[in-house]
Amino acid sequence: MKRSIQDCIKLSNGVLMPQHGFGVYLIKEEAEAEVAIGKALEVGYRSFDTAQFYQNEGLLASLLHRSSVPQNELFITTKITNEKQGYDQTLSSFEQSMKEMQLKQLDLLLVHWPSKTHFFETWRAFERLYEEKLVRAIGVCNFQIEHLEKLATRANVQPAVNQIECHPYLTQRPLLDYMNAHGIEGEAWSPLGRGAVLQDPVIAQIAQVHSKSAAQIILRWHVQRDLIVIPKSATPSRIAENAAIYDFALNDEEMASIDALNQDKRTGPDPDVVYEKI
Repeated sequence: MKRSIQDCIKLSNGVLMPQHGFGVYLIKEEAEAEVAIGKALEVGYRSFDTAQFYQNEGLLASLLHRSSVPQNELFITTKITNEKQGYDQTLSSFEQSMKEMQLKQLDLLLVHWPSKTHFFETWRAFERLYEEKLVRAIGVCNFQIEHLEKLATRANVQPAVNQIECHPYLTQRPLLDYMNAHGIEGEAWSPLGRGAVLQDPVIAQIAQVHSKSAAQIILRWHVQRDLIVIPKSATPSRIAENAAIYDFALNDEEMASIDALNQDKRTGPDPDVVYEKI
């Protein structure tokens, strides 16, 4: 049973990544960010997930640098946005992101969405950044099996992580099985289904048994599936609640009950549709 929010997953290249991270999507105002990031650090978060698209890389970095937590205890992820894909644009936008984040080396760099136009060029830039040790690990977001298979035909370095929409209504079992067979760690964005699954009666019943919230049950389910998870909240009480999932465990029957809720229901864009557009 997992016992700490700072437990790590070992990526394929040996880098240790905290399994339970903090997402900062939509957190742009300094006052709100200061409260949220401060609370996240207080309750034990050390992994923070941002992106160029979120327009808060610099704000996150400033707050983390002002905190009492040493830089070497933090794990920072960012993502190259769709408009900045391609070899040259990836390299130049990465340099700008690093300036904003005041970093000399990034822990994890991800391709935000698969792009038909820039597919291999973007990854070639990622491999260069990895080879130059400017990033400790490289990965992708929202790649389907066919995208991973296509990348494998020409990649010199395989992605260490695939960050995907994943929650009880979109369990992603076939994709995760493929990734597991190829040494790619799964990371769940929208782990609570943007709230869509919080009222589910099956989860409510399990929550009642454990005297936990629906969100805590869902996050615990993710952790016991060995997924990396990055819940996002700007509310201090919910930030603390989302971190407090290490004093109980779901049994096999409860895990199976949640697995059975799958509807292949997305709350975000279809990666295949995005792939054709960018």
